Amino acid sequence: MTDRSKPPAAGTKTPRRLKQIEAKRTAILDAALGLFSRYGLLGTTVEQIAEDAAVSKTNLFYYFASKEDIYVGVLSRLLDQWLDPLRGLEPDSDPVLGIGEYIRRKILFSRTHPEASRLFCLEIVQGAPLLGPELRTSLKELVDAKTAMIRNWTAQGKLAPVDPHHLIFSIWATTQHYADFAVQIDAVLGTGLDDEEFADQAALNIQRIILDGIRTRPDTPTLPADGPRSTP
Repeated sequence: MTDRSKPPAAGTKTPRRLKQIEAKRTAILDAALGLFSRYGLLGTTVEQIAEDAAVSKTNLFYYFASKEDIYVGVLSRLLDQWLDPLRGLEPDSDPVLGIGEYIRRKILFSRTHPEASRLFCLEIVQGAPLLGPELRTSLKELVDAKTAMIRNWTAQGKLAPVDPHHLIFSIWATTQHYADFAVQIDAVLGTGLDDEEFADQAALNIQRIILDGIRTRPDTPTLPADGPRSTP
């Protein structure tokens, strides 16, 4: 029987200590996200991150080895959150309802995580110097799995002929636009995703535009499971 009265051995992290460490790392990543999304990696200093996270610079380096390490941590967490709605698209979903829900969740992500969306866009525009390896592994693997699933739906006659990559790219482009180009939308309409009604209307309109293009019709041909393919 374990003697619970004994203190943990030196160097052992207790569950409480592990929670404290995770909470501090999260605070640093949250502070860094806001700064990186506004000023980029080069324009952000470690001192700014420490100040916004309410930790000393010395304490910050206990959790992260460098500013670049923090940046990679922010991007890795961001990519996982960004891909989560796509993971929710399952083979047993009704294709139209499932893709419609995916669109809604992507708009919700743009609404609730605008800084994350803008930072992701900034990293991609710069050639993904630090996120590139994860894009070629975790992102590609997930997209490959979901495009195969969409091709099967098309082959079964559940969707109109559509290249699944272009479908996913179109959803990414339209839903992220509301976060990445929020200033432009506000200039034209005087509103944005901060307005819940506007966010709902944005989701509904994107759903209508995209879903009407992939619904089957009486004359819709079926396609093999490895098609359709993009034309040159």
